[in-house]
Amino acid sequence: MSSRTKIVVLRMKEIIYTAIFIGLGILLVMLLFIMFRPGKGDDAPVSADQVLYIPGVYSASLKLGSQEVNVEVAVDADRITSISMVSLSDSVATMYPLVQPSLQNLTDQICQTQSTQNLTYPEESRYTSQVLLQAIEQALGKAAAK
Repeated sequence: MSSRTKIVVLRMKEIIYTAIFIGLGILLVMLLFIMFRPGKGDDAPVSADQVLYIPGVYSASLKLGSQEVNVEVAVDADRITSISMVSLSDSVATMYPLVQPSLQNLTDQICQTQSTQNLTYPEESRYTSQVLLQAIEQALGKAAAK
């Protein structure tokens, strides 16, 4: 009885290296498949999850006569939530009666459209609205995600 027994000696180090290289090869093939698969929707519209602003409350200073008031803009990651004026004393409100209604008009339009473009304002408060709009845009510039 002659038996031809072959003894194969494998070192554990070689088995481990082979398993690692096979695993990396499979991972690479899966990654390439995921990245370059057809029909993944390259022409998809911009998602609403895109971050436009850094959430928080941002302010811009506005000088009315000898007093300074701050226009505060509160933003979430993707939308403007509110616009308000702080440090508006009674004397400033009396001296500049168009400030509050103009700010309310702009706030309503900006929060609804989420843009400072193509806003309308009454002819009698045109300049007041433009000054307020500049302060709002300055605060939004601070909030913009880079």
